[in-house]
Amino acid sequence: MGGATVITHLDHRIAMSALVLGCASNRPVSIDDAAPITTSFPDFIPLMNALGTEITLL
Repeated sequence: MGGATVITHLDHRIAMSALVLGCASNRPVSIDDAAPITTSFPDFIPLMNALGTEITLL
């Protein structure tokens, strides 16, 4: 359903999986920390947004 915040435990795999899951959910999914993503796969968010998602960093 979505509408949750996922605690990533600083694991980029959990963070990216949660954001991909958000693409198929009815409500937005957020993560507690995007830093691991920007370290391991810096182009992930621009790539996902190019595919039509609306991932933003706050």
